[in-house]
Amino acid sequence: MQKFECLYEGTAKQGNPTILNEIYTELYITESDRGEISNEHEVRQIETQSRRAATEDTPIKCNDIFRPLPGQDKPIRTVLTKGVAGIGKTVSVQKFILDWAEGKENQDIQLIFPLPFRELNLMKDKTLSLLDILHVFFPETKEMEISSDKYKVLFIFDGLDECRLSWDFQSNVRLCDVSASASVDVLLTNLIMGNLLPSALIWITSRPAAADLIPSECVHRVTEVRGFNDPQKEEYFRKRISDQSLANRIISHLKSSRILYIMCHIPVFCWISAAVLEKMLSQAESGENPKTLTEMYTHFLILQTNIKQEKGYEKNVTDEDMILKLGKLAFQQLMKGNVIFYEEDLRECDINVTDASVYSGLCTQIFREEFGLYQWKVFCFVHLSIQEHLAALYVHLSCTNHNINVLDQITKQSLRSKVKDLFQLSSLEHVSLSELHQRAVNEALKSKNGHLDLFLRFLLGLSVEPHQNLLQRLMKQARSICDSSEKTADYIKKKIRTIDCPEKSISLFHCLNELGDHSLVEEIHQYLKSGTIKRAKLSSSQWSAVVFVLLTSEKKLDEFDLNKFVGGNNETKKLQVLLKLLPVIKESRSVQ
Repeated sequence: MQKFECLYEGTAKQGNPTILNEIYTELYITESDRGEISNEHEVRQIETQSRRAATEDTPIKCNDIFRPLPGQDKPIRTVLTKGVAGIGKTVSVQKFILDWAEGKENQDIQLIFPLPFRELNLMKDKTLSLLDILHVFFPETKEMEISSDKYKVLFIFDGLDECRLSWDFQSNVRLCDVSASASVDVLLTNLIMGNLLPSALIWITSRPAAADLIPSECVHRVTEVRGFNDPQKEEYFRKRISDQSLANRIISHLKSSRILYIMCHIPVFCWISAAVLEKMLSQAESGENPKTLTEMYTHFLILQTNIKQEKGYEKNVTDEDMILKLGKLAFQQLMKGNVIFYEEDLRECDINVTDASVYSGLCTQIFREEFGLYQWKVFCFVHLSIQEHLAALYVHLSCTNHNINVLDQITKQSLRSKVKDLFQLSSLEHVSLSELHQRAVNEALKSKNGHLDLFLRFLLGLSVEPHQNLLQRLMKQARSICDSSEKTADYIKKKIRTIDCPEKSISLFHCLNELGDHSLVEEIHQYLKSGTIKRAKLSSSQWSAVVFVLLTSEKKLDEFDLNKFVGGNNETKKLQVLLKLLPVIKESRSVQ
């Protein structure tokens, strides 16, 4: 109870702990099939899920994940819970354990062993028995007979996507004895397969991309954490903000931007928005309230920098230097696909490990330092999107302040040596921001899993003129931004005309939104409003805009009627339009 009753929103050691039960808002969790692994950026997966009607899913309460639903008679031993970064998987685990510890739920379980993968990673080269691992993590178990059926035991393995162990479920190494020694990965595969402690319950959480590391025959139930549905979003803000009229203003501001409101499915984004808007709306600060993702995240960074100044951290590290170093780390690890870093990763970016607490002091709530086993330090940004925003800021400032196109440099040299010597390599040629943008657009379009999509949105959003005034509050910029936004918008429109992947074109429309270019979308709004769309001869990029407008509108896509979009009886033309609108049809409840 002591370990799990507080929720540290943002950081493990600093910040203000919140009593979990005071703020906890029930998450929307559904029973799910394994499904195909999505190759879209997780933010896009959230945008897609937000359209899905609740009636299509089987909701399930977190405390009921080991209980069969009506009509299900097989016992459930192993549960895999998937969900995108920041959606609430770890908080669900915390709430499950707290309710159990307080005697409210799942009282048939006698022992719960939470073993996060980021801590198990630190033991990957060791040879141990399962009992040895338990004795290291939970010394009080030395007196217990865990090998027998005397206790009903639950193992919780949180964060499969952070796992650096090598999985081999085809291995012939079969272990049945909890005191037999083996490598940690062999122990875990035998535990999950049911060779070790077959009566123990297993709960594994993972981001979607890593969920297929566990073979489906080893999993008895798959659940998916969908974050907050619309009523839960409002409930969160009303619990989080004590002044209810301020909470109402925050909710109505978020609702005024469809893109921000969709992002509020992610609890971490609600927390970021609450922190920013509570300050901005209560102090009636001058300037526009954030309407785009980039604005929201830059305001959040400014807010955290101010917290650091208020707390009076040492002045030997300037904010600009700190942000560049954190940005360098964020960018370097984003390119490698890492969300968890260790001490050597920090050293590579000239971040002094002994000063790490001061460094994370700039970002008490941005950069989280956790102490795993044996007090080894594990570092991560509070959310992947914060890492992506800092990485974009680093790439932007490398260009404007140091005349370096980091994306070009990376292909010229290996990542490790490149990023280390970045500022010694300042180019004599003038590096054009619009060329950097075009390069970033191409890199993002090449990515098979869309992992650079949000990074690209942030990078483009940072270059818009109103945003420059915001950035001036963080640091000096050596170069004024000329017409890069217009050139970049034209380049993106050209790309929308030539690509035939709906997901990629939707991502590019989000980029246009960050650049403040709404021309294509406004045209389509006019066609849809006047009902003349079926008579208009639309180009391929205009059809892509139709898809974007329909997928980001507030209206639920209950019924899709093709005849509203194409007139006459030309079957070939109808088929062409049908194919262009497939992403919308996928999200509709019924189709005419």
